[in-house]
Amino acid sequence: MAKGYWVGRITVHDPERYKDYVATATPAYQEYGAKFLVRGGQISAVEGEARPRNVVIEFESYEKALACYNSPAYTAARKIRQEIADGELIVVEGTEG
Repeated sequence: MAKGYWVGRITVHDPERYKDYVATATPAYQEYGAKFLVRGGQISAVEGEARPRNVVIEFESYEKALACYNSPAYTAARKIRQEIADGELIVVEGTEG
């Protein structure tokens, strides 16, 4: 079974309130077995425009990645994030290779 991934590109406008987002999202991440592969860190915009915060989260499957995003715990966290940050988040299925 192919793994699932969240790929997020975020510009945070309120770093203090972002801590509330992280605290609210953590139970969902734990419940669905999220593994952070990229969380912030140094970036080089080699093509196109970049955002200052980039995240890649791995899940056991694409279905679990979507379930986490749609879970009640993450829905509450998402509301906070959308109030204090701009960005893009996609859920993508990995390869089985």
